[in-house]
Amino acid sequence: MFAEHTTDPDHATAPHPHPHPHPHPHPHPQETWPTDIPHPCESWPDQGRGFRETLDRIGDKWSVLVIGILAQGPLRFGELHQRVPGISQRMLTLTLRHLERDGIVSRTAYAEVPPRVEYELTALGESLRATVYALARWVTDHNSEIETARHEYDTR
Repeated sequence: MFAEHTTDPDHATAPHPHPHPHPHPHPHPQETWPTDIPHPCESWPDQGRGFRETLDRIGDKWSVLVIGILAQGPLRFGELHQRVPGISQRMLTLTLRHLERDGIVSRTAYAEVPPRVEYELTALGESLRATVYALARWVTDHNSEIETARHEYDTR
């Protein structure tokens, strides 16, 4: 949950309960954010440092693709590398290490010959499944609009 906005990080508290019928106070896409609850983009006690670090890790293009693909089940490194379009082995290694460090992905090494290592989403990583899918769906649905806007911008 998001911390209540305060300039004193030692006195941050959870937001006020929201009378919305859903368990989370997130508005539908057409709604605006309630005025009695700080928006999550502005309500972090450390001036947003923790929020930005997490968003940087979870929201980077490679992490989103890896999380989305691992949402379909565990994969070995080579299989994952083949399924993530355009990623280098080095970038996949770094992305998996960061996601493992953050508790999003688990790495299991099996004592076999040849050695076998599988990566899969943890429970925390699984909690991102719907968000990553929604983001991927949005990009798919709006990619041509974005390309058109870029072209118009670049040719003015």
